Amino acid sequence: MDSKVRVRFAPSPTGGLHLGGVRTVLFNYLFAKHHGGEFILRIEDTDQSRFVPGAEQYIIDTLNWCGLIPDESTVHGGAYGPYRQSERKATYTQYAQILIEKGFAYYAFDTPEDLEEKRKQVPNFQYSRAHRMEMKNSISLSENEVTELLKKGTPHVIRIKVPDEEEVVFTDMIRGEVRFEVSTVDDKVLLKADGMPTYHLAVVVDDYLMKITHAFRGEEWLPSAPVHILLWKYLFGLDKMPKWAHLPLILKPEGSGKLSKRDGERLGFPVFAMDWSDPNTKETTIGFKEKGFLPEAFINFLALLGWNDGTDKEIFSLDELIASFDIERVHKGGAKFDYEKAKWFNQEWIKRTDNKVLATLLQPFLEAAKIEVHEAPYLVKVIGLVKDRCHLLADFIAQSHFFFAAPTTIDTAAILPKWEEKKQRFFDALVKLYAKQIAEGVKTLPAASLEASFKELAIAHEIKPGDLLLPLRIMLVGGKFGPGVFDIIESIELSDTNARIEHSLRLISGK
Repeated sequence: MDSKVRVRFAPSPTGGLHLGGVRTVLFNYLFAKHHGGEFILRIEDTDQSRFVPGAEQYIIDTLNWCGLIPDESTVHGGAYGPYRQSERKATYTQYAQILIEKGFAYYAFDTPEDLEEKRKQVPNFQYSRAHRMEMKNSISLSENEVTELLKKGTPHVIRIKVPDEEEVVFTDMIRGEVRFEVSTVDDKVLLKADGMPTYHLAVVVDDYLMKITHAFRGEEWLPSAPVHILLWKYLFGLDKMPKWAHLPLILKPEGSGKLSKRDGERLGFPVFAMDWSDPNTKETTIGFKEKGFLPEAFINFLALLGWNDGTDKEIFSLDELIASFDIERVHKGGAKFDYEKAKWFNQEWIKRTDNKVLATLLQPFLEAAKIEVHEAPYLVKVIGLVKDRCHLLADFIAQSHFFFAAPTTIDTAAILPKWEEKKQRFFDALVKLYAKQIAEGVKTLPAASLEASFKELAIAHEIKPGDLLLPLRIMLVGGKFGPGVFDIIESIELSDTNARIEHSLRLISGK
């Protein structure tokens, strides 16, 4: 690369950060770090009508959780600030005036009522070369009329004057050569009546002033490319324009179309990185973090939604993604979201994560389930026994609650069909064995020792040990699940084991 790579993510603070937005961040970040460059977070808050309090901080919190830390931002500062567009208002006005002076833009004085009336008269009305002379603007009006309107402070916007016949061409790093006929493009508003720029002007000016070398964004922005190319040409020259890549959509799991929040609500999975609480509707939308995803897994599966390194490798750390990432290996077509596959990634990362780290991450889930853990080493031990069975951090509760308290229900219906007096005598004897050991001061024994004495007692009662393991498991945990029964007994100790067996035997006998 000739110059230092500088990329940016420029979200609007209007709500939760969707999967597609986080993946855009990720691909920008990976590209920058792969090339030793810089990643910039720029807040595009020029549409004050859509601004939502707390949304900017939410974006920053999300990137922190994901480990995608900007080199420059509203928080981190930098040499090209301010990084909030509402604080750069005067800059955009200056460039809008340059476009006016060069004849590439014009004042438009049409009121919202004028525009609404025109839309009623003309189906699919576009403010473009086909209709601009019918409207109230500095092209259709005389110079004196325009001067007078401006002198009076008449509300107006500034629109780009799209040329009559011109083809714009650029090379997309994913899609190759892309061509547009500008005759189909309308005269977009560049500067609104409140003096704030629209995205079209702001993104071009900011990318130039912040020396952005590569701009990666979702393919939904592709139709806006002609306007942006024209603005680059008119203001700074196309040789200064960043290289572009338009990323494919993340598609819904079934049918066609872009993945939406509604799909998540309908099918029961998150589409936001973290919980988003809308201050207006008071509605909370659950995020991947709160659902029980590790950030490493979240980043891993997002990276593989529309990209691969050319091999069958699926598990990547962030450092490995940085080392492997090539923007040209991003697919052109959309990638279907698969929640079950996402959970598989999370399970793989849970297996790889240190148990002490997991113990810290599990605290919110334990608190929500009202499970009290009195000794940290005990929790770490339990995590080691059940982690392979967990797809989500939340699964630890279902898989381990019986380590911390006796189960509230026992599935006796799964025991009774094959229950017989011989088994009753066996469990009575097992309780006596453990009671004797407790009386001798034994709190617990290694799982291997417990298993050996269990089998020895089963043989003495002429029962196959395998026929006794399921009833024992259900007595200890309440159902047909959990890790090895002797690991459980070793952990909960002999006194608790006896109490659970005796309780279950009373339920079975109906006493």
